[in-house]
Amino acid sequence: MLGYMYILLCSDGSYYTGSTNNLELRLAQHQSGEAANHTKKRLPVKLVYYEEYQRIDKAFYREKQIQGWSRKKKEALINGWEQELKKAAECMNETHWKNFKKE
Repeated sequence: MLGYMYILLCSDGSYYTGSTNNLELRLAQHQSGEAANHTKKRLPVKLVYYEEYQRIDKAFYREKQIQGWSRKKKEALINGWEQELKKAAECMNETHWKNFKKE
């Protein structure tokens, strides 16, 4: 069964990331306030990105991965900004910078 990972832009400017096996139905549920509490309180929502997978568990795994991303990284994905996505994915802690400077 196909699966979809999707990102919605909510009316307050926040992003909602989800997964489903029926994208059209799930979008209708979000728009009618029948889906997640996050989107119910932030209508209307707009689909800004999705990925299709051969299995729903793969879409669910991707959803959980992206939910942990920063806003900047999500926006790089949504906009197809490959270089910005790579940069946003870099580790920015102190150890990273110490090691980077040595190279």
